[in-house]
Amino acid sequence: MTASTATAIATAAAPRRRSRAWAKFRRNRSAMLGAAIILFFVVVAVCAPLVAGQDPLHVSFTAIRKAPSAAHWFGTDELGRDLFSRMVYGARASLLAGMCSVLIALLVGVPLGLLAGYYGGLLDGCISRVTEALFSIPFLILAIALAAFLGPSLINAMIAIGISAAPLFIRLARGQVLAVKNEDYVQSTRSLGASDRRIILRHVLPNIMPALIVQATIQIAKAIIAEASLSFLGLGLQPPDPSWGSMLNTAKNFMTQAPWMSVFPGCAIFLVVFGFNLLGDGLRDALDPRQED
Repeated sequence: MTASTATAIATAAAPRRRSRAWAKFRRNRSAMLGAAIILFFVVVAVCAPLVAGQDPLHVSFTAIRKAPSAAHWFGTDELGRDLFSRMVYGARASLLAGMCSVLIALLVGVPLGLLAGYYGGLLDGCISRVTEALFSIPFLILAIALAAFLGPSLINAMIAIGISAAPLFIRLARGQVLAVKNEDYVQSTRSLGASDRRIILRHVLPNIMPALIVQATIQIAKAIIAEASLSFLGLGLQPPDPSWGSMLNTAKNFMTQAPWMSVFPGCAIFLVVFGFNLLGDGLRDALDPRQED
């Protein structure tokens, strides 16, 4: 088989694989439920000024720790701020932190994994040893340490979570590249004199993307939990700006007097993480070529 024939066959098969994967994904009710949950929270976050109705930073000392009512659907907090409005705006911080953290992890981890898997040798050894050293530290502990070093802010929290998650994508990308680089169409392209850059970007990277997408989706759920944990510890988004983690940090002091202050942020975190896990499982089933109809 010539290089052009192998490449043409791989290119022609790609649309069929995408169509088959989309059909399998649509038939997966759990995956569609996860996508619907995520879409709901994304719409709420994007349309926060329209959905909230009240200023999330407005303090009212006449409405301190009021129970849920028609005036305040989710009640109020210790400063009389409307919890529903703070929940809506808090969705922005949580979703932004989750997605941006994983994007940072992809930008750091995937290129290093590609280089390690494709070239091997000393480069692979160095990258793999550093990755293993980072893997020896629990993900959340490393994120807390980096966030404490960088300083408390949402941006620093995202950087800390992203760097902490990067080793996972380095290892995943490296393993996928080791499997793909010996395929016939890659070897044929190399025999025709194609540069390493062209082979990596045009033939290797597109074929490892399904595995990266699935892992990124699942990792977003972990990043949202990590951001909430950092905010709970005072290392994430700083008051008075709302985030679900910082709201839980405040609510822990009023568990008996105002339980609604912790119930709603906790439920929101649970639902978002649940949605991303369902979506990730659905994408894994749809994109896995070993899963036959």
